[in-house]
Amino acid sequence: MTRKNLGRATLAALPFVLAFLIHLILFIALKDRLPTRLAGHFDVSGDANGHVDRTAYVLATAPVLPVLGAVWVLMVVRGRMYGRAHRLLIGGGWAVAAFLQYVLGAALIVNLDTPEGGPAGSFPMWHLAVAFGVAALAGAAGLLLARLVPAPEDPDAGKGPAGRERIVLADGEVAGWARTTGAWWTPVGALVLAATATGFGYGGNWYVGTGLLVLTLLVLAFSRAHVTVDRRGLTVSGLLPWPRVQVPLERIESADTRQVDAVAEFGGWGYRIRPGRTGFIVRSGEAIVARQTGGREFAVTVEDSATGAALLNTLVDRNRAGR
Repeated sequence: MTRKNLGRATLAALPFVLAFLIHLILFIALKDRLPTRLAGHFDVSGDANGHVDRTAYVLATAPVLPVLGAVWVLMVVRGRMYGRAHRLLIGGGWAVAAFLQYVLGAALIVNLDTPEGGPAGSFPMWHLAVAFGVAALAGAAGLLLARLVPAPEDPDAGKGPAGRERIVLADGEVAGWARTTGAWWTPVGALVLAATATGFGYGGNWYVGTGLLVLTLLVLAFSRAHVTVDRRGLTVSGLLPWPRVQVPLERIESADTRQVDAVAEFGGWGYRIRPGRTGFIVRSGEAIVARQTGGREFAVTVEDSATGAALLNTLVDRNRAGR
């Protein structure tokens, strides 16, 4: 790892390390004042409606910050984030770590001095407002610290669309390209979400159950996605015509194909939004990457991406020329 990457990795990991240590120290300091069963789940009014063993609580919450920090370091070092997007990613890590640490700490505070078997304390909703405020301050600090290490430079900066691959079309000739993409885990994930939603519903928590059911329908809708390149631009739609994602030709500067690392570049799978880029990512591998006129990128992982990107460049040229 180069010295610059070491500095970037340190800045990315630091907020999660600090948040983890603060949470651990806080738990050790307050342990004797905590009941053996903690209120670990609260409804929308802030009243406790779920409890968890104190040891189980530690085992469940302790890995959250280190694991998330490791993912954030991976995205910062290998995520192809450049310039302002790179600094925003580091600042976002500081904001996320601060938000989680405050919420976890507040959950311990509201359990203080609760008698064994007695009524659990409530979680006032103003804690969330404070958590967002703390996150904003930490994010701002992260943005300032990110300036201490030069952001990586975009290797494609300054390169015009002239060097991109194209498909030669005769005047008046019309062409389109379409492929279907998906992953085995999407229907399995939908089944797990549906079962979880049903469990929450039977448990009486229909707020969470309904939200999970809506998420299940979205996952099912995109369990097999159709990627199309034609005169409308680049379109990604699911099993149904809506919802869909479309990038029109007039918003595309150029397109290319490249290998995408789902975790390092996008932090996971699905429809992802990151500083300077969005994407529909079902796996790591080849993808069409469309660079938009505003500098953002839209990526979709799909087979035969080279053909799709080449045709997209041809259509963009035609649209730019008014043909």
